[in-house]
Amino acid sequence: MSLGRLPEHEQHILDEIERSLRRDRRLNRLMRGRRARRGPDWKRVAGRITRCEPRGRTVALLVAVSAALMVTGVVTAAPWAIWVFVTVWPVTLFAAFRLLSRWSGEAGGGGPRRRR
Repeated sequence: MSLGRLPEHEQHILDEIERSLRRDRRLNRLMRGRRARRGPDWKRVAGRITRCEPRGRTVALLVAVSAALMVTGVVTAAPWAIWVFVTVWPVTLFAAFRLLSRWSGEAGGGGPRRRR
């Protein structure tokens, strides 16, 4: 393959494609919204974590999985079970705390909700 210019008919096709892409408003809006930097946006990640509203079933499942992993780790002394438990247990505690605070009406700030 040569590194020279494209043949005239291919250059014409490429120019037409570029023109149609420049006219596409939706694509322009998407491209303007993209960030140039790499890596996660920690502010958004922290916001999503603090808005976490787990359901009762989710917390019950996490508690059951944590209990099973704890028992497995104690009985077998398998390193994988202990490390998975160490990973799942804080998530379980966080979800349980968020659920209980939401049920008590204190989630969202401002103390307990008042009945009207």
